[in-house]
Amino acid sequence: MGLIDGLLAVLFGGNRNVVKETAEVFRVNAEAEAGRELDLQGQVLEQFGKEFRLADRSRFDQVMDALNRVPRPAMALGTIGLFVAAMIDPVWFAARMAGIALVPEPLWWLLAAIVSFYFGARHQAKGQQFQRDLAHSIARVPQVIKTVRDVEALRNVTPPEPDAGVQDVDEPNAALADWRATRAR
Repeated sequence: MGLIDGLLAVLFGGNRNVVKETAEVFRVNAEAEAGRELDLQGQVLEQFGKEFRLADRSRFDQVMDALNRVPRPAMALGTIGLFVAAMIDPVWFAARMAGIALVPEPLWWLLAAIVSFYFGARHQAKGQQFQRDLAHSIARVPQVIKTVRDVEALRNVTPPEPDAGVQDVDEPNAALADWRATRAR
């Protein structure tokens, strides 16, 4: 009993677990890794929450954000409205389009510049958001590679060899042969 207690004290004594510590050299502690991932995800969500907190934003910022959301739907719905107007009253529509044909070219250039700057700024903002998302995805690459390697490693796992005491089905079983012989009589 003293020998077993001594052996267990060496392996698990002093608030240590030598088996666990040794295994963690070869395989990541899944519970600790999940805790680290949870902490990281919490920090990311907290950072995003700080960026988009409405309480810290002025009324002007909120109104500007609302106005920035108007042009694209307005242009899409306006274009659909033009098609509907052309179907409902073609003469009215033709008169309006003839009026648009009279708009001077510099005014068209001004409209093109305004729309280009609006969508250019939007493109810039979305491009930066895409880069942030891409950086977040790239940060996850090591974990994905590890998972793929773990899954690929399963292909090389060979089933255990059958026990030596178990006979093959093709080998003759003397006891079974005797039993069959007694039943046949």
